[in-house]
Amino acid sequence: MAYCIAVRPPDAARTWTVVDAGFSTVGPVEEWLEAHRLSWSPNTVRSFATALAQWWTFLEGREESASWDRLGVPAMTAFVRWLRDGRHHQAVPVLPTAASARGGPSAATLEARLTAVTSFYRWQEAVHEVAVARRLLKGAPRRAPSRGLLAHLEGRLPAPGTRLVRVRRTRRRDRPPILLPGQVQEILDGCAVFDEVSGWWRGNLRDRLLFALLAETGMRLGEALGLRIEDFVMGRGGTPYVQVVPREHNPNEARAKSARARRIYVGADLERLYADYLTHLACRAAELGIAVDAGHMLLVNLQRPPLLAALREGTVRDKVASLRRRGLGPPGWTPHWFRHTHATALLLGGTPDWVVSRRLGHAHVQTTLDLYGWVSEDAALLAAANWKQYIKEWHTADD
Repeated sequence: MAYCIAVRPPDAARTWTVVDAGFSTVGPVEEWLEAHRLSWSPNTVRSFATALAQWWTFLEGREESASWDRLGVPAMTAFVRWLRDGRHHQAVPVLPTAASARGGPSAATLEARLTAVTSFYRWQEAVHEVAVARRLLKGAPRRAPSRGLLAHLEGRLPAPGTRLVRVRRTRRRDRPPILLPGQVQEILDGCAVFDEVSGWWRGNLRDRLLFALLAETGMRLGEALGLRIEDFVMGRGGTPYVQVVPREHNPNEARAKSARARRIYVGADLERLYADYLTHLACRAAELGIAVDAGHMLLVNLQRPPLLAALREGTVRDKVASLRRRGLGPPGWTPHWFRHTHATALLLGGTPDWVVSRRLGHAHVQTTLDLYGWVSEDAALLAAANWKQYIKEWHTADD
């Protein structure tokens, strides 16, 4: 049984590695992860390490871990079956997860696991001439057509092959889950409410600011957790905005998915909430005798140690679970639902697709269309419901 474990090297950020049944580091996997840790986000490292831990567990169950560099399509096909139902033939023990009880992992999860294993073997072939990848991939496809000046030079490069073992995936037809306006307000009020008698907030003002940020800006959770105080620019007569700045070494390991900075304009209500929170943060820092400047993390621990340390994703997940247990919000909601809600509301309001794409930080507008195209599609279909108004102007010529 192999394990994906979190480790924190001296004077370095937390990362993940894979150990085998004897709790020894799996050398080939660790070498591959180490070669990419600076270029991958921490979440990518954890995801790929999880996939390779499952692959190594599978090989150990078949007593083939020693021949990891001499495998081919049969092993990869058996790995997919093993992931799906937790067992393979009679030689592999049941996978110790609840996946089989739920019908196995989704096609997207299986595809992600295969991508990680294939990437591992591609790197091993490029660096150590391990010949597994060429067995898993079919030949290079035709050269890509020329796309401009000097593009023919790129076309002459051998294109990467496609996998022989693939997971059949159906085209996504479901719609991203959203929160209704009343549900958003319910979650915000479940964090903190303004007391008219005392003239101040009752509850956790930091949590209200976090979810209000997600709802009004459409930011990803990692982007919000990576904000500094200076990233929220108050209007001072103009329009306030939040500057999303990609940073690789945040103390809470939060990381923006997009590599480009962007500016998100916000309203006066969020600005006032931010000002109240900043006042609360400054007072708390003065009580603790801790210096806070514009470069300090915005969302921090105010009540529990380590005090004034950056808020972590795990703490947010615990807060969401607590709110759900109290019956606030729909069942199963997550912080990412605020992003879907924000995009849907903008498109329903008639905001152009490319504006929504830039606000969300999508690399391509097609990503926005793929996720939220149903919004404008439904609007067009609703307009077409009044079809009699259209055919009034139709005329036919009499013979």
